[in-house]
Formats: sequence, C-alpha cells, structure tokens
Amino acid sequence: MVQLPALNTLQFVLARNRLPRQPQPVPPIYRPEVAADAIVWAASHPRREVLVGGPTVVAVAGAKLAPGVGDLYLARTAYDAQQTDLPADPSRPDNRFAVVSGDHDAHGIFDDGAKSRSFQFVLNRYRDWIVSAAAVGAMLAGRRS
Repeated sequence: MVQLPALNTLQFVLARNRLPRQPQPVPPIYRPEVAADAIVWAASHPRREVLVGGPTVVAVAGAKLAPGVGDLYLARTAYDAQQTDLPADPSRPDNRFAVVSGDHDAHGIFDDGAKSRSFQFVLNRYRDWIVSAAAVGAMLAGRRS
C-alpha cells in the first residue's frame, strides 16, 4: 500500500466542480512524479506500506493514535483547505459526461508551489541503510566511552 500526499493532478482542473471557489489539493502539494517514483519503487520492494510525504505520516499516525482528533480537525478545516481564494468558473468544461478536448499531461495548475521530492520518502526508501549506519555509529560511540 502506497499512502500518498496531495498531488498536483488534473482532477482539480477537469473534474466537475460545485464548490464556490477553485478546488485544490490540501497543501502541501507534491508533483505527480513523486507518487510515480514511490509506486514504482514499492512495486519491486517487499514493504507492506510505503508512506510518502510528511503530511501522510502525520495523517496515518493520527488515524491510529487519535482518530477522533483528526476527524474533528478535518471537519473544521478541510472544506476551506480544498479551495483557493479564486472564484470557480461554472462554465469551464469538465469530464463528467465526455472527455475534455485538448492535450493534457499529468500536471494540474499548482506546479509553482508543488514539491518535486519527498524527504520523508527518501528516509523511508533508505531506512535499512540509515538504521544500519545509526547502529554502527552507536557501537563506535560505545567503544570510545
């Protein structure tokens, strides 16, 4: 299972919108390549779960430790966090009943502020090496004492 953060995809441009303002992924926003790299890596490594992005770690840990707190927080903040300050364009085409014409890539309209890598995923990806290096460092530190 690859748990992903908010991604800058076309769903916020092409999906039908009934919100009063332009929809957006809940920040911080990551580029689609971050998800693609994690999914490709997870497909060839025997991990039960791979977490990508700091907000994902917080959400998963929060859901396990205090699910009611997370639900309360989201009930109060998620509606506004999923919208920009710009008004929605009710006449924009959407893909509800037909494909929106044009050439669309995987990126949405939030690339300027989107993160191109996840430091947390790098830590997750190399955790075995990191843990081994920390253990060796602890052993060497213990010998010096």
